[in-house]
Amino acid sequence: MISLYSTGHKKGVVCAPHAATVADGQHILAEGGNALEAMIAMAASIAAVYPHMNHVGGDGFWLVHEPNGRVRALMGAGPAGTNATPHFYRDRGHETIPSRGPGAALTVPAAVSAWVLALEAARRHGGKLPLDVLLEPARRRARDGYVVTRSQHALTRDKLSEMRDAVGFHDTFLAAGKVPEVGSRLTQAALAATLERLAHAGLDDFYRGDVGREIAADLERIGSPVTREDLVRQRGTIAEPLKAQSRVGMLYNTPPPTQGLASLIILSLFERLRVSQAEGFDHIHGIVEATKRAFRVRDRVVTDPAGVPVDLATLLSAAFLDQEVRRIDARKAAPWPPQPGDGDTIWMGAADASGLVVSYIQSIYWEFGSGCVLPRTGVLMQNRGASFSLDERALNRLAPGRLPFHTLNPALAVLNDGRIMAYGTMGGDGQPQTQAAVFSRHIHFRQPLDKALDAPRWLLGRTWGSAHTNLRLESRFDSRVFDQLRAAGHDIEVLSDPYSDTMGHAGAIVRHPDGRMEGGHDPRADGGAAGA
Repeated sequence: MISLYSTGHKKGVVCAPHAATVADGQHILAEGGNALEAMIAMAASIAAVYPHMNHVGGDGFWLVHEPNGRVRALMGAGPAGTNATPHFYRDRGHETIPSRGPGAALTVPAAVSAWVLALEAARRHGGKLPLDVLLEPARRRARDGYVVTRSQHALTRDKLSEMRDAVGFHDTFLAAGKVPEVGSRLTQAALAATLERLAHAGLDDFYRGDVGREIAADLERIGSPVTREDLVRQRGTIAEPLKAQSRVGMLYNTPPPTQGLASLIILSLFERLRVSQAEGFDHIHGIVEATKRAFRVRDRVVTDPAGVPVDLATLLSAAFLDQEVRRIDARKAAPWPPQPGDGDTIWMGAADASGLVVSYIQSIYWEFGSGCVLPRTGVLMQNRGASFSLDERALNRLAPGRLPFHTLNPALAVLNDGRIMAYGTMGGDGQPQTQAAVFSRHIHFRQPLDKALDAPRWLLGRTWGSAHTNLRLESRFDSRVFDQLRAAGHDIEVLSDPYSDTMGHAGAIVRHPDGRMEGGHDPRADGGAAGA
């Protein structure tokens, strides 16, 4: 049994939402791999064993702290396909972009293009393990079978009715035409063959080689607007991360099209509220109200980087943040006009003795993405492009080549005391909120990492396809907190489940200045942490 929490390691540490993937990352560290190599192996592994949350047909974003102290963002964001136009959908009778089926598979799967950059970075930092060694654990699990988790069973059952137009879903994710039981085994044979091909031909083959040709042929066959030329053009990019100065250190997150800006604003505003105690009204109310301010800013400005209307540095400046915090009433809830987003995602972390620390997030957007599994390659295509609008006046309007808005945002902090913390979660609009909950508990209120991940959480707005837009809380809070929140005007709902998947699956890695490393992952998920 792999523990949810692991500490004291000198060689390296990893964490992930599935125990098999934790073991695969730990194996790479034990073989002498660095944190980037371990994360590449884990990125492939998690697609093989946790396909309801992510896959190679999705997008992915990395924050990498290098031994010299520099932090880089590796961006694997896929643009809308050449044929993805408003006319494409309206000619087919759609007033909005479908959320499932071939019409939802309208953006290039870009996660593997960021793996390419990560592999190059791994080599620059002394990585020597061959690609076939990194991909072999995932290939073996896809070929020989993986165990169906509670969450995969539940989401297959709950979302099956949406998958009638999703090519390949039933053949890949059902067992004899039925929802697979918890503990049963499924295989992804076509994905295993694709991973084997990439292991020998190189990751670039996913876009410009035989695998890319097969992906393109299947996309054309099912009626997706993504073309062969779109795949050939796809490249991951290296970007400067967004950063915000905090009293405790420098906070980093990914730039647009991700919502990293919102996560940094929430933490910056909460710090300015000077809350002195965790778990009480001031803690929860403060982060919830900071979230409302941050989401208003996010929804005005975050889009394809080419269309961002302002200099984002001004929105992370002390002057702007000081102005924003004055608009938060410490005793009263502000009105909440949400523009919520769904999401199904995984976050994973890794660190090693050299000083490499990795915060990584990989997603297919909604649970099972578009639902379409390409038969020749086993690639499950994301539905990230469903977040586009067909309204030409919208900030996130659809056009070929545009990048959609991403709820994804891996976080990293370089603290004044020498610690480096990589952290993140899945959960759509819940991602910035859960990041703030974990970070504030561990850093501001000095809770041990495992306690910070275990503690009860809350969610303002919706995720996991829910229509709820109120403030939902796990039942483990003191009942007086519920009364205080209601009295302040919050529309709250207390969930019956003390550990709810609604709150996302969070994790964190901390590298201490003396070289010790610790990691932990959410008890709400199926994974844990381990070191070497």
